[in-house]
Amino acid sequence: MPNKALHLVFGVIGNATGLFLFLSPMVTFKRIVMKKSTEQFSGIPYVMTLLNCLLAAWYGLPFISPDNILVTAINGTGVLIESIYVLIFFIFAPKKEKGKILGLFISILAVFSTIAMISVFGLHESKKRKLLCGFAASIFSVIMYASPLLIMRMVIKSKSVEYMPLFLSLFVFLCGTSWFIYGLIGRDPFLFVPNGFGSGLGAMQLILYAIYRNNKDETNQTSWNDTLEMGIGQNYQQKQSNVLNGHP
Repeated sequence: MPNKALHLVFGVIGNATGLFLFLSPMVTFKRIVMKKSTEQFSGIPYVMTLLNCLLAAWYGLPFISPDNILVTAINGTGVLIESIYVLIFFIFAPKKEKGKILGLFISILAVFSTIAMISVFGLHESKKRKLLCGFAASIFSVIMYASPLLIMRMVIKSKSVEYMPLFLSLFVFLCGTSWFIYGLIGRDPFLFVPNGFGSGLGAMQLILYAIYRNNKDETNQTSWNDTLEMGIGQNYQQKQSNVLNGHP
């Protein structure tokens, strides 16, 4: 019983911190709508995050992974939020970029649909279904968490945290830690492994912030409007897109 209570508590905390991360790009999309242009922003991270949410939400369903409905709850919400981001980006993107985003969107739907169909019609043993869906969800969860690696490298080189907001780094750490503990309590490696990785990266971001926090350029401070989710600045989106395509 105590374990079930703790499982629930950390699941609720994970939902709250996860929601903050999903909502953090709202200022970016407010800017896109107001300017009616995507400028230099890339839509690829949002499409990839959508795939991560689809796979994680599917994994949390009772017939795939029992007692993980809170995983489905937050990632189902993430699917809705990320879908809105992708739609807004598609509306205001240049014609060439629209083709790229549409192609990627169709691809991620094909990947998700294939995994979902195989898990329902091709695998009749619950362990095999959980293994397939858990492995797929874990890969893309690690991809999402690893997205700040580029900005961390830039912080070390520039010795400035100008492009790495404290609150985003904090909530990456809190979200990863919450789901890491949730996965440990539930003895689910498909949750505690990728989220342990996310917790570690979040902690590294906070350490970097503590080291370089006094080195911000006060005369050229980047506003929240020029900062994307997971701490990626506008000028570095194309590089981040290349990281995501390379495969966090």
